[in-house]
Amino acid sequence: MTQIRRHVLNDGDVSVAILSLGCITQDWLVPVRGKQVSAVLGYRDPQSYVHNPYYLGAIVGRVANRTSGAVFELNGERFALDTNEPPHHLHGGTRGLHTQNWTMEADGNRAVQLQTTSPDGEGGYPGQLELTVTIALQGHRLTYDMVARCDRPTPVNLAQHSYYAFGQATVQIPAKTYTPLDEQMIPLGTVEPLLGKPFDFGDAKPLSEAVSEGKGLDMNFVLDGTRVEARGGGLHLRMKTDQTCLQLYTAQHLRRVAEPLAGQTHTPFSGFCLEPQGFPNAINTPGFPLSLATPEQSYRQRLTVSIHEEVA
Repeated sequence: MTQIRRHVLNDGDVSVAILSLGCITQDWLVPVRGKQVSAVLGYRDPQSYVHNPYYLGAIVGRVANRTSGAVFELNGERFALDTNEPPHHLHGGTRGLHTQNWTMEADGNRAVQLQTTSPDGEGGYPGQLELTVTIALQGHRLTYDMVARCDRPTPVNLAQHSYYAFGQATVQIPAKTYTPLDEQMIPLGTVEPLLGKPFDFGDAKPLSEAVSEGKGLDMNFVLDGTRVEARGGGLHLRMKTDQTCLQLYTAQHLRRVAEPLAGQTHTPFSGFCLEPQGFPNAINTPGFPLSLATPEQSYRQRLTVSIHEEVA
């Protein structure tokens, strides 16, 4: 059995549970109308995350999203990746970062640092990657500082993959363009305007208005701002990111695979993901900016998420 460590961050009446496995945010309790409410979907037993097919709460990578054909070329060399979503590669593969049991060092009840090493060749990627994620809670604000250092050039594109449990949510995303997909969820290589599309969230709108016939959304937006907002279920989320893109996923494929946190039902559309990231499949898409770590230039990402009771 995997020895999973769990550390709870506290500040006032807010608490966040972090697991060593997958650098997972297991729970995030926020007071709403005098009761503690879980703002993210999670499993009750940490051991349940050993089988986590929906990446609940994890840091995913080395490269988030899909890599077409599970292959890429870098500096004239071809690399074949783990084909975990045939014929493509998704979220780092079957041995991606979400499956690793990170080391965990607590800094009191306000911060925790997690580290793991992805060896050369893991998942098919070149180079050894040393990853550090520092998670800190201040009031209602949770910050993820991610750093990846390598010994040779390698693509890195991390994403924090919490499912926010907001009920009938309204979302606002500062984006005027998006990257259209083919039928296998691979970017076509173009950037298209959102104006007039049902999934234009430049102005706040209910997710339900953009979801038709139960199909849901799993779409990458090209950000022209740094702040994302969501409201629902008495909660108000503010997100700040330094990434170029954001994936919105409405959890249409979510199913219950383990006992959920109290009061939750893990069913389609019972949560949604807001995943800051670099351009998807950039390694295989000319014109898309590539997120690359080198020995001279580490990969860095800073994500701040604030969740509090919505003021009427």
